[in-house]
Amino acid sequence: MKRIFQFLLKGLAILLPIMVTIMLARWLLVTIETWLSPIWKTLLGESYYFPGLAFASFLLLAVLIGFTSQWSFLQSIWQLPGKLMNKLPLLRNLYGTINDVFDMMQGKDFADESVVLVTMPGSKMQLIGIVTKRSDNKTKDKHDKLVNVMPDDHVAVFLPMAYNVGGYMIMVPKDCVQSIDMKPADALQLTISAGLGKSQSSYQKTDD
Repeated sequence: MKRIFQFLLKGLAILLPIMVTIMLARWLLVTIETWLSPIWKTLLGESYYFPGLAFASFLLLAVLIGFTSQWSFLQSIWQLPGKLMNKLPLLRNLYGTINDVFDMMQGKDFADESVVLVTMPGSKMQLIGIVTKRSDNKTKDKHDKLVNVMPDDHVAVFLPMAYNVGGYMIMVPKDCVQSIDMKPADALQLTISAGLGKSQSSYQKTDD
């Protein structure tokens, strides 16, 4: 009976990630189809519409927006809905958080050597973190509240938590961090999976 239970756990460990991934992908496809298919059915008619056209048009639209965003005029137009959401009390925090998460996963606005090993003061314990702000940028970011309250010779580091979509933002002296050669997205994946992920990337320590 114990062996059967072990086989069950192994089978679930293989099947559940696949099922969850498929369910999320299906949810995305169904949502896009539900939103865009009425538009295409109105334009083309029921007889000419085929399943998948809405999703294909969504991908084409994403490519088109990404291509045209290289021009500042059009980029400002595409950013207008986000700016409006940032002014709405109920949507501001939600949109800002989601947008920041996507920017972090893309490594957007991160400087070189942003992934670091943080040695906690008074301890030998080290944590993987991502540098989000540096105190030496005060002259560049006069309107950044965090940079302006940060002590000199300090950095702000985000410490993601394992098996949880969350983490801590800490401010530590620069001599407590050591840069490692790793992308922010890889660091997040490695930390969230508690180092057990199969797609771990190798990294090297670098001298600051």
